[in-house]
Amino acid sequence: MASGFRILRRSRRIEPALVERFRTLPVANVSDVMSRMTAGGARLRPMHAPGAVLAGPALTVKTRPGDNLMIHKAIALAELGDVIVVDAGGDLTNALIGELMLAQMVKRGLGGIVINGAIRDSAAIRAQNFPVFAAGVTHRGPYKDGPGEINVPVAIDGMVIAPGDLVLGDDDGLLCVPFDEAEAIHAAAASKHAAEEKQVANIEAGTHDASWVDATLRRLGCEGLD
Repeated sequence: MASGFRILRRSRRIEPALVERFRTLPVANVSDVMSRMTAGGARLRPMHAPGAVLAGPALTVKTRPGDNLMIHKAIALAELGDVIVVDAGGDLTNALIGELMLAQMVKRGLGGIVINGAIRDSAAIRAQNFPVFAAGVTHRGPYKDGPGEINVPVAIDGMVIAPGDLVLGDDDGLLCVPFDEAEAIHAAAASKHAAEEKQVANIEAGTHDASWVDATLRRLGCEGLD
């Protein structure tokens, strides 16, 4: 099998029930409990209507910049709820998907698509709730010659995504939760979210305690405190 031009099978896939449990948590809370060390990069932004949440198991694609042959094949292979994650090198010269491919993904019940590259038909994509994250927009269409790989580990801005990992995205950006750590990370993120909700309630009630700010400034030797 030729490295660089091949289609592999996933050996594991995050369970739908766990995906749904993550769907209710802000990506920022999940990021916090992962020590803020994992992110898909600020360039990858939601291109769809505001408020839609991306959550699902990764079906990964690695393609040469400007070519979408393997993305077409990935759409055909994808299972219900899958998120197609495309490492196209971050190149924005050619769009890799548009309105027609979007319609195929919606019809197949996919969970969304992430492209480290560009899209086109941006108005049509922005008008609907199917989650699309990309790095840019251009009218120039793609090539369809390959090569490329499906279901291999990919990396976007240092964030490694393995086939079957959990991919999350909201208005704040993208995050990958490794398959083996998903349960523990969910428990920690749910606890973090509950603590923040309590904090918001305290702010509204006027009982919020911000004494830690002055305590930290004193510990760090700041001058001029009362």
